[in-house]
Amino acid sequence: MSSTSALRIVHVFRAPLGGLFRHVIDLSVEQAARGHAVGLFFDSQGDGQRVREAIARIPGGLQLGVVTTPIPRNPHPRDLFALGALARFLKSAKPDLVHGHGSKGGLYARLVGAPVRAYTPHGGSFNYAPGSALHRLYMQVERAMARRTELFLFESDHIRGKYDQYVGVRAGLARVVVNGLGPAEFVPAVPSQDAADILYVGELRAAKGVDTLLDALALVGRETGAAPSAVFVGSGPDREALIAQAARLGLSDRVRFPGPMPVRRAFESGRIMAAPSRAESMPYIVLETVAAQVPLLTTDVGGVPEIFGPFGDRLGAPDDPAGLARRIVAEMNRPALERASRAKELADFVKARFSIEQMADAVIAAYREALALRELDRRSPRRRRAGAEQFVNEA
Repeated sequence: MSSTSALRIVHVFRAPLGGLFRHVIDLSVEQAARGHAVGLFFDSQGDGQRVREAIARIPGGLQLGVVTTPIPRNPHPRDLFALGALARFLKSAKPDLVHGHGSKGGLYARLVGAPVRAYTPHGGSFNYAPGSALHRLYMQVERAMARRTELFLFESDHIRGKYDQYVGVRAGLARVVVNGLGPAEFVPAVPSQDAADILYVGELRAAKGVDTLLDALALVGRETGAAPSAVFVGSGPDREALIAQAARLGLSDRVRFPGPMPVRRAFESGRIMAAPSRAESMPYIVLETVAAQVPLLTTDVGGVPEIFGPFGDRLGAPDDPAGLARRIVAEMNRPALERASRAKELADFVKARFSIEQMADAVIAAYREALALRELDRRSPRRRRAGAEQFVNEA
């Protein structure tokens, strides 16, 4: 295979949700635009109009097709049926490379696979608390799959470090390729006239620290006499519990939970974004917020410091309602021109380092390296082993 020939690529993942789904769609769009043939395999329970509209963005469509089937979130006997469906899909699609995303997608891609199997964790297994039963189980699975992986594509230095710390087995080529944004996302967002003081956009679940934000809003209210108004955009398993928490804290008349909406429209709903996560990998919502020049209060977790770079002193600690309350008050009291200036300098830093084009180019280059090593293996196993060691050591 030449260094310019078109590739046949199948992306495998579970839920078409959040940053992982956006990442897959962005890659598919860019790969198809470069002349590669792309296919998707994912959970049929997540399929719907929103998903089909996202897939419709792919230029020329998905040449290798779309296959959906029920895929359970946790280990289940139904996985066997889903793996069978994937095997049949790959037999007909004949991909050069299968790219698994997330813990379940990565497992499926590497169990069935193609000549080259790539894996991007997207946090996934590595977001479980170290030492917990689930963490130990998933790390055992990661070790078992490591030697069935020709290419590791880590989305942040943070996740690569976690992999090396808790798995430690990596025979394939490894690269860190950060998420990227398109040029239109660097257009500043303008809040509406009736925008809330504080905005949250994302999943409503424990890892995102939304409960910490509610506690912080209540603290500000007790200290100043009036809690900031806030809008919580998104959905998730903890939505009802968070609404109940807001009621217990006396915030029901100060907060709204309108459900999911497009992120650019969500940015019109608030003046200051809060993302108090307990765990992240390379969060798109942080990148999108920074690019839109929306003032952002977020935490020093996961790959977030890689996004902030020299502005890391602006990050706060997770699980710290009092600290977040102080930061909310300070940001609300900051002069508008200073707030805008700080948002722009951070956006300029991110624009130079996190682009979709750079991301897609780096991923395709890594694909070709892994395929070249596979060809070495076919021709000479001894040369392949030496080459793999060299590439891994350089990565």
